[in-house]
Amino acid sequence: ELMWMLSCVCAKGLMNRAHAYKAAVAENEEAGNQDPDKGVTMGLFGYPVLMAADILMFNANKVPVGRDQIQHIEMARDMAGRFNHLFKGQYFVQPEAVVDEKVEVLKGLDGRKMSKSYNNTIPLFVSEKKLQKLVRKIKTNSLEPGEPKDPDTCTLFQIFSAFASESEALAMRQQYAEGIGWGEAKDRVFEYVNAHLSAPRERYNALMEDPAHIEAVLQKGAERAREEAAVTMDRLRAAVGLGRFV
Repeated sequence: ELMWMLSCVCAKGLMNRAHAYKAAVAENEEAGNQDPDKGVTMGLFGYPVLMAADILMFNANKVPVGRDQIQHIEMARDMAGRFNHLFKGQYFVQPEAVVDEKVEVLKGLDGRKMSKSYNNTIPLFVSEKKLQKLVRKIKTNSLEPGEPKDPDTCTLFQIFSAFASESEALAMRQQYAEGIGWGEAKDRVFEYVNAHLSAPRERYNALMEDPAHIEAVLQKGAERAREEAAVTMDRLRAAVGLGRFV
């Protein structure tokens, strides 16, 4: 319901700038499709409005996000400000993005930003065999074993560094300078990442085997969310003239 309200004040041009939509259009253009919107659904196109509703419903003032998600907060601020202006009141808090500057946006298998839109992700909880296969697919250059390699432009090294301590990253950096082969580097990265993900993977699999527990947790959260949202929605319905119909 809130998504619909926000969509009524959200400019189409704002949605045209959404990263996921632009990625879909770019993919169509690269494929030579005459229709740049081929395969684009309203669910994809309007997704930032749904994200904004999730944020604004509970009057979040600071939202922890990665750098690649800052746009969602900016769009939520835009919709909140426009709604407040049109209906002459402070109905929504305009949220601020909180970004951990030490955390990088990881690159995906092909060297672009890791994203489901690019189909280049490494899911955290895939099987050990699948993880190994994905790590081996990470794009590298044609430098031979023995030739020094630049870790700062290497997706493989960036992924390793996301899990490694500072001293471990420095040791791997030295291996790059000494010309470690790509096959050996990928094996090292797989072994290291897999060791860090083994316990979380086991926990994930255990949870997946107990869907009733997951559903109970979700229902409890939904009940709490509905209680908190009810007051906000009553106020918003009154603002847009729907209060008397509810």
